[in-house]
Amino acid sequence: MTTAMGAALRRIQLGNALSAFGNGFTVPFLFIYVSQVRDLGASTAGLVLMTFAVSALVVLPFVGRVIDRRGPLPVAVAGTVSAAAGSMGMGLASSASLVFAAAAALGAGIAVIQPTLATMIVWCSTPTTRSRAFAMQFFLNNLGLGLGGLLGGQLVDTSDPGSFVRLFAIEAAMFLVLGVAVATVRLPKAPRVDDAVPTDERAKGGWRTLLGDRAMVQLCVLGFVMFFACYGQFESGLAAFSVEVTRISPATLGIALAANTAAIVLAQFVVLKLVEGHRRSRVMALVGVIWTVAWVAAGVSGLVPGAHGVATALLISTYALFGIGESMLSPTVAPLVADLAPARLVGQYNSAFALVKQLALAIGPAVGGLMAGGGLYVAYIAMVIACSLLITTLALRLGRRLTPAQDNPLVARTQRRPAETKATSERTAVHV
Repeated sequence: MTTAMGAALRRIQLGNALSAFGNGFTVPFLFIYVSQVRDLGASTAGLVLMTFAVSALVVLPFVGRVIDRRGPLPVAVAGTVSAAAGSMGMGLASSASLVFAAAAALGAGIAVIQPTLATMIVWCSTPTTRSRAFAMQFFLNNLGLGLGGLLGGQLVDTSDPGSFVRLFAIEAAMFLVLGVAVATVRLPKAPRVDDAVPTDERAKGGWRTLLGDRAMVQLCVLGFVMFFACYGQFESGLAAFSVEVTRISPATLGIALAANTAAIVLAQFVVLKLVEGHRRSRVMALVGVIWTVAWVAAGVSGLVPGAHGVATALLISTYALFGIGESMLSPTVAPLVADLAPARLVGQYNSAFALVKQLALAIGPAVGGLMAGGGLYVAYIAMVIACSLLITTLALRLGRRLTPAQDNPLVARTQRRPAETKATSERTAVHV
């Protein structure tokens, strides 16, 4: 990495961390704010949360093409402005229509920010430094969200709507800080993916190229199952199972969620050192195994209601194991998306994967919530265990389609160095 690339990456990461910090002030309290503070009811609150997902699904199919044509920087700035306006609008809205409009602007802005930041990180890194860059982004995101949620909990007062206005104002300000940070970044003129994989510059059409890339399609299917089986269950099926079957209190559920964040923050760079140098497909397959163990622990916690301490420990372990798996995926999946992308379609590939993630986060809670509402907890645990095993199977199958440079860029580069040294020596000998 050049000095300029490192400086740009640090500024991007700092802005991203501050926006996550601001986001943490409001995310845990959105449902309460809409349903109780604005007195719009639980049904409206649920629809508002769905609006976030719908607005993201609307804009993501088009974001990638704009990023690749205009560059990620102006698109990111536009996303931060939309997110800031939506956040401030949420704080000031007093009617259902205004809340929905603000939620749509906020959801669309965040959806635009995600692939643009990913593309900028790709542009400011190389295949061998990319895993560490994305691991740092994931670490800072979780640290910022955790700290923001902790401070937001101290400021919030459900009897005082003004306290929520302050929270949303802080979030809006942090989005604008992110916008200023990325607007002043000097990006490299071309993305640094040229030595990752061969590209086909003759291909026409971003979506046509992507859908014809069988490795990328397999990765998207794998990503959907990952997000469905983990992130998509935190606020629905797993939370319902924890309270209704394991019989833990909401306060203990909060401790379990904190254990998830703590596992990510404490283990991220330890895990990074362990997975660097290993094949990405094998790392993702191992995540499936870890999450299988996590879901088995959750299921067992519901079978020992008489031993409340054991059940609680098992459930907290479930959330912690999910965190370990997440910390393994952060330096693996996003860099692989970048290394699969032709240089001219980095934004398209990042946006497509973000779209897959958003679909999983929309469908996952709905499926989990419906099964929990019907009391189908045994079938629910069986389903998520099957999904976790499917992750392992899909990851191993994906590994057969990846080139050595895509599956393990560090080893591929190490293997190239002796060959390059030998070639240089031979050329020198010929000259002599």
